[in-house]
Amino acid sequence: MVRHVILWKLREDIPASEVKTIKNEIKEGLEGLVGKVPGLVEVSVNVDGRLDSSNADVMLDCILESPEALKGYATHPAHLEVANGKVRPYTAVRTCLDYEF
Repeated sequence: MVRHVILWKLREDIPASEVKTIKNEIKEGLEGLVGKVPGLVEVSVNVDGRLDSSNADVMLDCILESPEALKGYATHPAHLEVANGKVRPYTAVRTCLDYEF
């Protein structure tokens, strides 16, 4: 099994009135990939409850069956649609940690 964790910092030029909608669209898009991407077992996106001590705005935490499944996830059309349409246009910084367990 592989855990794939991403932290994103949203772009600073996003109006405060749009942040909640953008976060929720990221969450809905990524969590909706379960059942569409082979080997993707579980997805949880945290967009709420951020403490002032945080330096990221959104967290993706997902579990995949194997390192090969992670590679497939990265290039799967459904994932790319969400990444290119709902995540990348609104994020400035991305940090990733992948590990096998």
